Amino acid sequence: MTKLRDLVDQNLGIGLGLRTTHYEDILGKWPAVDWFEILSENYMHTGGRPVHVLDQVAERYPVVMHGVSMNIGTTDPIDRAYLSELKALAARCNARWISDHICWTGVNGQNLHDLLPLPYTEAALRHLVARVKQVQDVLERPLVLENPSTYLQFAGADFTEPEFLRELTAATGCGLLMDVNNVFVCAENHGFDAEAYLRAVPWDHVVYFHLAGHTVHATHRLDTHDHPVCKEVWQLFALANRLSGGRSTLLEWDANIPDFATTHREAKKALRHGARARERGALVGARR
Repeated sequence: MTKLRDLVDQNLGIGLGLRTTHYEDILGKWPAVDWFEILSENYMHTGGRPVHVLDQVAERYPVVMHGVSMNIGTTDPIDRAYLSELKALAARCNARWISDHICWTGVNGQNLHDLLPLPYTEAALRHLVARVKQVQDVLERPLVLENPSTYLQFAGADFTEPEFLRELTAATGCGLLMDVNNVFVCAENHGFDAEAYLRAVPWDHVVYFHLAGHTVHATHRLDTHDHPVCKEVWQLFALANRLSGGRSTLLEWDANIPDFATTHREAKKALRHGARARERGALVGARR
């Protein structure tokens, strides 16, 4: 089985989501992108052009898989047919790792097509730990799970989210996908300190970062992936780089997607922000 340490140490650089609107630019130019992330379900239960494109991309670039339908937090039985196809897809594209979300997406066999939050309780933790272990046994590799964007909180909780992540990773050895935009969105929606959140993260389990834009409404912020990354998220990303020493970083842009050059240019801003953050961290360390 692949070890988590191998994933954490494998900094792929700056990646982009593989989106159909950019297929022609990618296949026609083979741009200087470090790696691509695919939405797993877009290449499952399908054939034809999507997997043909994926095969070509995987020959030239590292590929990472990111899913939205594992339904890891549900009380339904684990969908072993889904996991079998997920594992086969990972083998086909030589996926460096497989990620999904800390959430539930359906119940009684019905997919609700949304990433719904879990209560951060002892009971939910035990439930999730058992299911993560089962999934990892099937996939024969560490599962990487993303911190969610949320808009409501459960009335009762035994843990803060970083505490829950710490307990989950310690019990299962799973990895974390730290979505910096989600941290900021939740901090604004729920009124907690985003920097304090990042300082409490178990960084030895963080495999990679997500960056994205979001929409600001009068009463809340919505994780829409349809805007450039805002300055506050770039500032948090800089802190995350100082705390982690740097990780593979993926720009998400899933709606109102601009042309490839614009999307790539936005992603490459992460190089500048990450380098400045690590330089600042090195200077602070040298002064101590």
